[in-house]
Amino acid sequence: MPKMAVIVVAAGQGARFGGDENKVFAKLENQPLFIRALQLFINREDVCQTILVVAPSDLAQMKSKYAANIAFMGVKLVEGGAERADSVQAGLKAIDSPDAEFVAVHDAVRPCVVGEWIDAVFAEAQKSGAAIPAVPVSATLKNVSNDRVVEKTVPRTGLWMAQTPQIFRRTVLEAAYAAHAPGDADVTDDAQLVEASGHAVTVVEGDARNIKITTKSDLSLAGAIIKVLPQPKRAGPLGAFEEAQW
Repeated sequence: MPKMAVIVVAAGQGARFGGDENKVFAKLENQPLFIRALQLFINREDVCQTILVVAPSDLAQMKSKYAANIAFMGVKLVEGGAERADSVQAGLKAIDSPDAEFVAVHDAVRPCVVGEWIDAVFAEAQKSGAAIPAVPVSATLKNVSNDRVVEKTVPRTGLWMAQTPQIFRRTVLEAAYAAHAPGDADVTDDAQLVEASGHAVTVVEGDARNIKITTKSDLSLAGAIIKVLPQPKRAGPLGAFEEAQW
């Protein structure tokens, strides 16, 4: 069975979410978002390593408050960079499992994922070398000026909204990052770099319930979605240290 290393990216600043701490620490059903994201992968037989990449400003909190949780799940903690791509590259460099033929990159603030959806993307990645989940755009899109005046309506034909986890053959993703200029703020996902490297990226139709938590209202929506999705299995029984830290 091909194996993948998983990089869960929790290094964003989350300015639109508001509050005194990073949104990755926000609770969903009494668990931090980043913990729920990690739980999507840690029990999978096809995962050989799981890496959590955090912002430098959050590293101390992760180590002081959640070190036991992270160790319990066998997760490697890595300090991220200034931009998302820098953080993913740091995660790539931290992969040390020789069995990691593929790499999955997942947003720590996408907690509403089902194992079958991961299966579908991984199966396609094994065929094409690069696969992402995405959903067709159904809303009408407007190009709006800085003054909030509609300049034109953008045709939505052929437009899809990318999601995560995005899964790539390890050599494909490493080659894409080797050609990447660090600090590029315009890179919003890993598929963008793989596309730029000349490797085709295949789309697997995702699910609209796989939302990204951006605002506090998204957190409320995720709470409703979670209630109707199959729950991921835990790495083991909930220990006393876990209960204390939630």
